[in-house]
Amino acid sequence: MICLDTNYLIRSLVQGSHEVGEILAWVDQGQLLTTSAICWYEFLGGPVSSNQTEGVRSLLHQIIPFTENESAEAARLFHLIGRSRKLRVDCMIAGTALLHEAHLATANRKDFTPFLTHGLKLA
Repeated sequence: MICLDTNYLIRSLVQGSHEVGEILAWVDQGQLLTTSAICWYEFLGGPVSSNQTEGVRSLLHQIIPFTENESAEAARLFHLIGRSRKLRVDCMIAGTALLHEAHLATANRKDFTPFLTHGLKLA
């Protein structure tokens, strides 16, 4: 399973982008694509049209809710990486991917590097 970060959701709208190529390859390989409710919220903040929203949503097997379990995992990561306030939202995204055993597809690999030693896998 591949969990798409917000930047992948946005760039999936750009015909011919690197991200579109990767998404199509993952679909061809039979990978399930997901995203967290956090990333979906950021994506919907757009601007995006309803047609664009529907198109991107059709790629996704599911939008993973941010529940008590995801909150606990995000908080665990937040403490493990030194309570960096700048990475609070990234903790939520990384925690969701980790908890659901998904690889995270992100263009901001540097921001997610601190989570790699704690089990996060990048696509």
